[in-house]
Amino acid sequence: MTLVYAGCASHAPGITGRADQADPEVRDEFYAAYDDMRQAIEASGAEAMIVLAAEHFANFFMDNMPSFAIGMADFYDGPIEDPAWLGIDRFRAPGDRDLSQRLITRVMQTVDVAYAEEWKLDHGIAVPLHFLTPRFDLTIIPANINCQGPPLAPLHRAWAFGQALRRAADSVPENIALVGTGGISHWPATPDSGKINEAWDCEFLDRWQRNDRESLLGYDDMSVYAEAGQGGFEIRTFVAISGAASGATGTVHFYAPIPIFAVGCTVASYDLGQGAVPSSV
Repeated sequence: MTLVYAGCASHAPGITGRADQADPEVRDEFYAAYDDMRQAIEASGAEAMIVLAAEHFANFFMDNMPSFAIGMADFYDGPIEDPAWLGIDRFRAPGDRDLSQRLITRVMQTVDVAYAEEWKLDHGIAVPLHFLTPRFDLTIIPANINCQGPPLAPLHRAWAFGQALRRAADSVPENIALVGTGGISHWPATPDSGKINEAWDCEFLDRWQRNDRESLLGYDDMSVYAEAGQGGFEIRTFVAISGAASGATGTVHFYAPIPIFAVGCTVASYDLGQGAVPSSV
């Protein structure tokens, strides 16, 4: 088994860009949980990390919006946003074109996936990297699920994508960490920015911890939009991680609504010592 870590974390730009405006006690606890995730990934022996995010019209737009995409390059520059606004300096994250191609080829056996040989990282990946590989000494493979422009891939397809990523990771000799990143409830770039539905988040995280496929796939986009905002569509990245860790149970290491960060902030992981590996194809 070469998938050595699977977890999820939040990625809102305010997490780094408005750090000075948050309650310091809650902020520091959140940052500490992120640092614990970094240490767990390092302890797992991961040689590369797939970061599965929701891209925000930075690289993919309405003229070309793949449901699923994976980067296939030897490096990735970021952040695409103003560093002063995001609170993250310009960086170049190391990639591995050969490893990406091997993973993509395996994913393609069961899930149609686009690939990108150029990819500028926005906050959806830049924020997690800021905490999880601050020295940029871990090979990064960006991946994306369209959570922005309807029609969106059904949740069962996000689950299947996660399973395909697991099979791909288990097919290569390199040790792979898989991190899904997004929001849970949030209403970004709207008059409701900063609104968080804590009850909805906790219900979702309960389903996620139990890795309850039936209940995770039971959400529909209209109810998610009503209860969790358009940012709630990013549960697809969390669902994909559940698919990759099918049968395992999870732990939420941190959750708190932090309105100035405009999202319910989460750090969570699955115990890969449990559960069944998806059947190979």
